[in-house]
Amino acid sequence: MIRSELIQKIADENPNLSHRDAERIVNTVFEEIIDAMSRGDRVELRGFGAFSVKKRDARTGRNPRTGDSVPVESKHVPFFKTGKLLRDRLNGKE
Repeated sequence: MIRSELIQKIADENPNLSHRDAERIVNTVFEEIIDAMSRGDRVELRGFGAFSVKKRDARTGRNPRTGDSVPVESKHVPFFKTGKLLRDRLNGKE
């Protein structure tokens, strides 16, 4: 499912919401998750999962084409851990 499909589904299931309002809601939720993660906060959606940020240290990598060593800077990467309810549904336990 892509963002536009999610917006359409929310608009379809809530006839009192316009398409524009549904789009605003989805965009606001995503922006708040992004803002919280950029501050280093953890975002937990019960039953779905938790978004967090992990720090990757600097290291020496390799250029796969040439085989040369390349320095890779430290960076922060997003991490998602699924919730128990989501895992159970994916595995047919519910």
